[in-house]
Amino acid sequence: MKTAVTEMFGIEAPIFAFSHCRDVVAAVSKAGGMGVLGAAWMTPEHLEQELKWIDDHVDGKPYGVDMVFAAKAEAIDIGTNPRNVVGKQQYDFINGLMSEDGVPELPTSEVEGWYREYAENLSFTQEKSEALLDVAMKFPIKFMVSALGLAPKHIIDRMHAANIKVGALIGSAKHARKQVEAGVDVIIAQGSEAGGHVGTVSSMVLWPEVVDAIAPVPVLAAGGVGRGRQMAAAMALGAQGVWTGSVWLGTVESELNPDLREVLYDASSEDALITYGYTGKPCRSLRSKFTDAWARDDAPAPLGVPYQSILSGEPFRRAERAHRKDWMTYAARPDRRPTQGTDDREGSGLRHGVGILRYDGTP
Repeated sequence: MKTAVTEMFGIEAPIFAFSHCRDVVAAVSKAGGMGVLGAAWMTPEHLEQELKWIDDHVDGKPYGVDMVFAAKAEAIDIGTNPRNVVGKQQYDFINGLMSEDGVPELPTSEVEGWYREYAENLSFTQEKSEALLDVAMKFPIKFMVSALGLAPKHIIDRMHAANIKVGALIGSAKHARKQVEAGVDVIIAQGSEAGGHVGTVSSMVLWPEVVDAIAPVPVLAAGGVGRGRQMAAAMALGAQGVWTGSVWLGTVESELNPDLREVLYDASSEDALITYGYTGKPCRSLRSKFTDAWARDDAPAPLGVPYQSILSGEPFRRAERAHRKDWMTYAARPDRRPTQGTDDREGSGLRHGVGILRYDGTP
């Protein structure tokens, strides 16, 4: 299949796979699509390790990176007590509910280490983003995607000078036009069915609206794409390809935690709901006691970004360590380290089409 994006990147199929898992990224690129590594929550050292592995395993095929260029972000000072970085009211609320429900607490020394790691990974400062970009440009990446907001002009100019195409995720035609005016080459129109942070416009409405607003700039359709029929619908609405994420959780390359895998494949589309309890922003995640807790009338207001994400780390670790599937949700975690040898593996947001996901390998 030939489209504007297959010609632009020299790929065989207009299928783009966003994943935090390097194995998925490499496999999709080798198969003729384009794998894009979620790099925003990594340290520069971790990103270099992952990109070196990918580059060694793609047989020269193109791949990309997905980053965050937050307009307003400050370094997080965790001080002497890492737990002080999150609100006491919110901390006591969610961890107290877990204790009441019999979920064991974790050793303080372990928890403090995770808080420090999360705080480092979730400091979306311009300095950190540019340090990650410096690492990425050591490798022959072909696509750099801004997952949040408008990348600074000097970043876009730097990419173009290196013959790297720039993409951006948007949730409205207005934002798509702003990205194109800034020099972005490919727009990823993400409907509200997508996993992770979402807007308010559904895919079937958003895709053609964005296509019409920015033609002839190519549009990738995102949000709820998990089958060929959905891809065909996206192409019929004017998209030049699809941007996918949750569908790759069912591959043998996926590093999904075995307990989460079972929960995921028992879920229906109705279980993929929007919660503020995970990150502080509307985020489509898998329903669990965790998401139900933040929907209670007596729940405190979630913290802002990135502090709610940092707060969420300990409850998720407790649930995973205790194999408490009823407390497990599914949304992005910055805690995968391929050398740790642990089953505390990360995931990403869960799209609304979770009910049609299937696993194609052996856990």
